[in-house]
Amino acid sequence: MPPANTAAAAPPVIVAPAKQEKPPVVAPLPAVAAEEPAAKPYREGDWRPEYHVVKKGDTLYSIALDYGQDYRELAAWNNLEDPGLIKIDQRLRLFPPDGVSEAPAVAAVPASVAAAAPVLSEPKARKLPYSEQALAQLKMPVAVTAGTAATTSTVTTTKPVPKPQAAEPVPSLPPAHVQKEAPPADGKINWEWPTQGKVIYGFGQGSIQKGIGIEGKSGQAVLAAAPGKVVYSGSGLRGYGKLIIVKHNTSFLSVYAHNSRVLVKEGQTVAKGQKIAEVGDTDSDRVALHFEIRKLGKPVDPLQFLPEHS
Repeated sequence: MPPANTAAAAPPVIVAPAKQEKPPVVAPLPAVAAEEPAAKPYREGDWRPEYHVVKKGDTLYSIALDYGQDYRELAAWNNLEDPGLIKIDQRLRLFPPDGVSEAPAVAAVPASVAAAAPVLSEPKARKLPYSEQALAQLKMPVAVTAGTAATTSTVTTTKPVPKPQAAEPVPSLPPAHVQKEAPPADGKINWEWPTQGKVIYGFGQGSIQKGIGIEGKSGQAVLAAAPGKVVYSGSGLRGYGKLIIVKHNTSFLSVYAHNSRVLVKEGQTVAKGQKIAEVGDTDSDRVALHFEIRKLGKPVDPLQFLPEHS
């Protein structure tokens, strides 16, 4: 019988499995809609799409007019450095991106009035060396302290207080026939005739067929039919001659064409009844004002909105 092995058996070595790191969890990408809705919920009832695809003959000016927008805002929303450079099949955004709002047509404060407003500033602090007298001044009322400092100051030189300059005079009020009022919201607009004269063609007639023609004399005053902001002033739309477009709110524009002179600039706020141009025959075969009212860019019959012609 073999001798017994007296040495203790070595315990088995247990090797722990290597710690395996969990693979990173990758969140699935959000699903992208194939097409954007034709209109966002906050514009319910608005026929206009979110985008316009440029066609032959389009200009940024004509696109803005057809959709009731300001061409400068269209240029900004689409990052166009030159509003005159657009390409066929280019996709243009017709409304501001999320987080950007449309510029309201509100009356601006005249620069002269703003300049006349007083400018307030905080009182300036002044350090004084410590003394019983300085400490006593701090405990006195402000009016007494100011007087004491003026009479007892020996270190600084006292300068005479300059007389306040007269404020710039506020512009005089407009003539009585001009109603100075803020452009209306999307409620009812009280329109007035843009000039006096016989209606020589109605809505759906004439060379443009998108408004009415009002006969007049060369140089006769053209008035803003309602308060608003000038969004176009120039001659960049074919067939309209020297043209002014006024935006009254987010729904309505008015159009004044064939003028001999334009008297307002883009971005200017105008009052109802304010003279904005003079009647002419630019890009037309007769002296007359072509006048349009557009709702959400679509031409509507101005005679349905203007008061009864006297």
